[in-house]
Amino acid sequence: MLQPAAPAQDFFWDDLLEYIEERRVIPIVGAELLAVPDASGADVSLMALLATQLAARLRVPADDCGGDDALHTVVCRYLQRGGRREEIYPRIRSLMKELAPVVPRPLRQLAQIRHFNLFVTTTFDSLLAQAIDEERHGGAPRTQSIAYAPNHTQDLPAEARSSATPTVFHLLGRMSASPDYVITEEDTLEFFTCMQSESKRPSVLLDELKSSHLLLLGNSFPDWLTRFFIRIAKSGRLSLQREELEVIADRSSAHDPKLVLFLRNFSYRTQVYEQGSATDFIQELSDRYLARNPGVAAAATDGPAALAPNAMEVSAELPAMRPGSVFISYSRADSAAGKKLHGALEATGIDVWFDQRQLEGGDDFDSQIKKNIRSCSYFVPIISASTQSRHEGYFRLEWDLAVERSRLIADTVPFILPVAIDPVNEADAIVPERFRSVQWTRLPGGEPTPEFVERMVRLIREHRKRERGLT
Repeated sequence: MLQPAAPAQDFFWDDLLEYIEERRVIPIVGAELLAVPDASGADVSLMALLATQLAARLRVPADDCGGDDALHTVVCRYLQRGGRREEIYPRIRSLMKELAPVVPRPLRQLAQIRHFNLFVTTTFDSLLAQAIDEERHGGAPRTQSIAYAPNHTQDLPAEARSSATPTVFHLLGRMSASPDYVITEEDTLEFFTCMQSESKRPSVLLDELKSSHLLLLGNSFPDWLTRFFIRIAKSGRLSLQREELEVIADRSSAHDPKLVLFLRNFSYRTQVYEQGSATDFIQELSDRYLARNPGVAAAATDGPAALAPNAMEVSAELPAMRPGSVFISYSRADSAAGKKLHGALEATGIDVWFDQRQLEGGDDFDSQIKKNIRSCSYFVPIISASTQSRHEGYFRLEWDLAVERSRLIADTVPFILPVAIDPVNEADAIVPERFRSVQWTRLPGGEPTPEFVERMVRLIREHRKRERGLT
């Protein structure tokens, strides 16, 4: 436990900062850090606020829905009234879009610690990745976001820890219209159970957790789950001697005598922060880190322009796409149409890659484009009067790469799905020959129709079934 004696505390912080600067520390952040202003301007728990609004949307009582299990409580009340579990997840996604919460200060402070390159989150929102993008990349979407789910098992890429691109791993799923993220205690049980199976184990991530020092910040797990989580992360008996430490900072662990007694006797390298909350711990960590790294402090204050030029260059790597994703390819003149398609598909829970930065060509960009086209499930080229008039452009490289990949895909499996936003005749279109052999969708002006969106949703579902061997 972290004792109040000043010298001991100084030794602890000095050691921790050394580990951080050696890039041997992984922060694991939870819902306790998500305090956002309500209508009156007072800070409230995002999950409690979401639970209250979800209860109103589902027409169930919202009383006593302010704790860590607020969403679980609302879901239970809905199920008791005959509701279906699958109906809840898209409603939460819709509510989160309506709330549009601001990034909480503790997440920004963690994002400013540049020696953190791998983050793990136990929440389903995207606020941590947003904080990193805003603090390190001027708001450009460059943070790689990966989500684990029992029906869609993703692991940490082997090169993620050494990559210059920061990574956020959603251990308990990421928000979507599908039930692929945790909102109930049953979800939690299912996720952690699946992580133990050989076929669904995120081996690379768990290996990183095992060999790293861990900061469990604001997770407020129940006693049993705290013990179980550390046991999973360390991949061995907790009483065995190990070098790596775990620090727990949340509102409840220090006040749970049974948990504290267990950790003190059986998990010698686990320390519970007793001097305040998770936000207090992060404030202390941030102050000490920035004092030791004044150059980072200036960069955090001044924004991306204060960074060294090579820092921005190495951060420009794009995140790899997850299976079940859609790659939208467009010419610069058609960006407005691309945004419409992106918004319509993303609103249904589909993962869409749509580069709004319009980067110029280069070896790094080429390699990332190839990676994304190799990993996407559907390639949507936008064909227009602009593409007809431009005989050169990066979209043509993307088209050629998609055609190259399509040669490895069975003719019965759709991959290239052209969308024409102008009255371009297929016979006269300046497109790869492969484009002419597949069905085109006509969306004048890039306005997505319900039929188009429905077809894309159906294709994604069919793809997921094929992945699970259900077809």
